[in-house]
Amino acid sequence: MMMVNDDSLVECKIDDSDEEQINIPPPPPEFASKASTPAPKPPTPPSVPITPAPTHPVSRDPNGINQYLKVEVSDVLAEPATPHTIDGVWIYSLAGFERTRIWTYRCLSLLFAVPFALLCGIFLAILACLRVWFLVPCVQLSNTFLPCLRSLCMCAVNVFISPFCVSVALCCSEIAVSLSNKDPNYLRNKDTV
Repeated sequence: MMMVNDDSLVECKIDDSDEEQINIPPPPPEFASKASTPAPKPPTPPSVPITPAPTHPVSRDPNGINQYLKVEVSDVLAEPATPHTIDGVWIYSLAGFERTRIWTYRCLSLLFAVPFALLCGIFLAILACLRVWFLVPCVQLSNTFLPCLRSLCMCAVNVFISPFCVSVALCCSEIAVSLSNKDPNYLRNKDTV
């Protein structure tokens, strides 16, 4: 069984009154009579202006960055089943909560949104400028010149550093270190006796 969403249903008004004239197209010329036919009347405009179909509000968070900020009253305030306040108190509390939350957000965004948006725009423009005019050219130049620098560094290592390290290693290869578990104070006391 297929379920149909209520948003996809369309309401159609059907008027069966005989007051409206039905516009019938004229017959093709081969079937038309020789008598002149009266000119068709232009359609009368509807008396009620047609309202445009309601559009869905523009999503200001299309990527869902702030999903966790969708807080309802029931997420914060709730009464248990047995002790209840007066209905008016509960209704005015909920209305006060919602109005306070909405108007505080609107006032704070009025104060901070435009300056912070300008700061974010400046910061992102500086980052984009640095990336376009500094970072990417430096990376491209280093990719161009690194093979030359690498060959120069390898040549310097092979000519100067590698022979020096090999000779130091040969000099130190004859050094032997032996470890023992004997107490050094015992050996000193034995020699003096």
